[in-house]
Amino acid sequence: MSLLASLSRRASDAPESGIVDIINYARGRDDLIPLWAGEGDLPTPAFIAEAASQALIGGETFYTWQRGIPELREAISRYYQRHFSVDLPPEHFYVTGSGMQAIALSVQAMTDPGDEMIFLSPVWPNIVSAIELSGAVARTVPLEFRDGAWRLDIDRLAAAITPKTKAMFINSPSNPTGWTATEDDLKAILSLSRKHGLWILADEIYALYYFGAASRAPSFLDVMEEGDRVVFANSFSKNWSMTGWRVGWIVAPPELGQAIENLIQYSTSGVAQFMQRGAVAALDRGDDVIRENFERARLSRDILCDRLIATNRVETLKPEGALYAFLKIDGITDSRKAAIDIVDKTGVALAPGSAFGVGGGPFLRACFLRDPRHIEDAAERLSRYILAL
Repeated sequence: MSLLASLSRRASDAPESGIVDIINYARGRDDLIPLWAGEGDLPTPAFIAEAASQALIGGETFYTWQRGIPELREAISRYYQRHFSVDLPPEHFYVTGSGMQAIALSVQAMTDPGDEMIFLSPVWPNIVSAIELSGAVARTVPLEFRDGAWRLDIDRLAAAITPKTKAMFINSPSNPTGWTATEDDLKAILSLSRKHGLWILADEIYALYYFGAASRAPSFLDVMEEGDRVVFANSFSKNWSMTGWRVGWIVAPPELGQAIENLIQYSTSGVAQFMQRGAVAALDRGDDVIRENFERARLSRDILCDRLIATNRVETLKPEGALYAFLKIDGITDSRKAAIDIVDKTGVALAPGSAFGVGGGPFLRACFLRDPRHIEDAAERLSRYILAL
């Protein structure tokens, strides 16, 4: 028996990321415009890095609070007061080693092996793997793509619920589609949760990247009541240009606190304290950074989408939220093959839609949180490629 064959099925069957596949193929090429991953091109602001480095030099290098240092949990509470107009005491917040870990631990908390967890697709592939690695069964409910936009069919979501269903994963605004749940959507999902006793794992990482009239996307925080089974996963990555820091948080009822602390203890034993000092600085002093990143994304979204839609060969609308254009290009059915061809012929690196599961196959995802000049260049290269197909 080979070494690989002797591993657990969950480990050996874990799929390679279709996004990382393209990154590994294209990395290091000259004149590359990397729109493959969900991050911008700006480094972490200096005031955040300085807060962390000062704490590191000052000796904050010991074991720390499993749930997060009190100062950070208080800062997260203030963040929700400012941006969501809710008063949640620090006991609701748990600091994790990335938004990905916040999701993985929440899945572990909500499901036992064999339980089912519903998600909406196309979806960031790490979600499906987090469900399956926990031993649960991932059940997809496809979003509808019509006239260039994505929509949720609540009846289809309701029909997917079985006696084995324990939870629903709802990502809004969505990676990769940009679909953003309306308040009515959220109320309907919450009604299903109440009726069937299901948990909701709400990924609202992109809530402040919302291109509608309001300052943020609708949130379950706007419609839920005390006692509802809703847990939120969030991250410092997108708002404050901190993707490499791997710091996130969970929002959950305080009565879950010891269970969540135990899961943190037995996975990472907490986030480094000096990194948490940088996170405090981001929350308390970084609202201008959020606004600057949002305006950068808004301008680049318009540049990219307007240019590609003008070819009359791309079926998409400008996304309502998040950081991605999810492009359906005439004549492309194999998105992985197309992503490689586009890298080879244009130097623009996109993520293949096939990486995002059911409904994503013919699409390509472009992250537009970049210098608008780079996006103009990318849009021009992609337009030439599309028109030559």
